[in-house]
Amino acid sequence: MRDEAIILLVEDQANDYLLIRKAFDKGGVVNPLFVVTSGEEAITYLSGDGKFRNRREYPLPDLILLDLKLPGMDGFDVLRWIRSEPGLNTLVVVVLTSSDQVYDVNEAYKIGANSFLVKPTDFENYVATCRVLKDFWLKLNKNPDAERNKPKPEKGS
Repeated sequence: MRDEAIILLVEDQANDYLLIRKAFDKGGVVNPLFVVTSGEEAITYLSGDGKFRNRREYPLPDLILLDLKLPGMDGFDVLRWIRSEPGLNTLVVVVLTSSDQVYDVNEAYKIGANSFLVKPTDFENYVATCRVLKDFWLKLNKNPDAERNKPKPEKGS
C-alpha cells in the first residue's frame, strides 16, 4: 500500500494519540492519520454519518488501529460492528491496546481482529512498532478492498 493509505486511530487517551503521532513521525509513517476518541464516534466515522458524511474529507480507512478500553462502546463492540457491516467487514483492524490479558487477545481474534498488539511502554519501541505497522500492513500486506459504495460486478464478468 502507499503513503496515501488512510489510517484511522480509535483512541480515547490524548497522551497515547500524541505518542503514536510522534512515533509515526520519527518512524517515517507519513500516511494520513484520522483520530476518533470513542467507539460511537468510530462507528459514526465508518458509517459516514453526521460530521463524517463527506468522504473526501473523511475517507474510509485502509487500516484501523483500535484501542479496546474506550468510554461507552468498547473496542470489542466496535470490532463486532465492523465485522457485521457489509462493505466494511473486510477492513483491516489491528487492536492496539495496553491490555495483555489472554481473554482480550482471544476475544479480539474470535471477533475478527487481523492482529493484536500491546502498546509499547517506551517511545523507541513505539517507533519500532509504527515501522512494523507501516512495513507489514501498509506495504507488504494485500488488503481486500472495502466496498466503498462500488457497484457489484455482473455475473459472468
